[in-house]
Amino acid sequence: MTWLAWLVAAAVLGVAEFFTLSLALGILAGAAVVAAVVAGVGAPLLLQVVAFGAAATFGLIVVRPIAKHHMSQPSITREGSDALIGKNALVLREVSATGGLIKLAGEEWSARTLDESQVIPAGAMVDVMEIDGATAVVYPRDMLP
Repeated sequence: MTWLAWLVAAAVLGVAEFFTLSLALGILAGAAVVAAVVAGVGAPLLLQVVAFGAAATFGLIVVRPIAKHHMSQPSITREGSDALIGKNALVLREVSATGGLIKLAGEEWSARTLDESQVIPAGAMVDVMEIDGATAVVYPRDMLP
C-alpha cells in the first residue's frame, strides 16, 4: 500500500503548488507519482525512494528552469483589438480629430487622427496606431517616414 502513500504525497504537493506557484512543489508532486508507479509494480521501498529522488532531481535541474523561462517570456501573439495595431485601413469617410470612418480588417470602424491638426480625406490609406475603445487612432500612410 506504499503506492497510496506516494499518491497522497503527490496530491498534497500538488495542492501546495497551486497556492505557491513555485514550480518546485509541482515537480516534487510529479516525482511522487513516479515513485507511486514504481511502488505499484512491487518494487522495494529503497527503489521507490531512488525513483523519487531521480525524478525530482531531473525535474528541478532540467524541467523547472525551462518552465520558468517560458513563463517569464511575454506573449508575442497579440489578440483581440490589439492585433489590429499596425494594420492598414482605407478611409471611407473623412477622418479628423473628432471622428471619421475606416474599413479595417473587413469591418467598418470609427476613427480619429493621431495628430489633432490633420484631416485625412476619403479614399486615403492609413495605419492604425492604437485602438481606443471602439475607435481606431490612425495616421496617414504617405506621412510616415
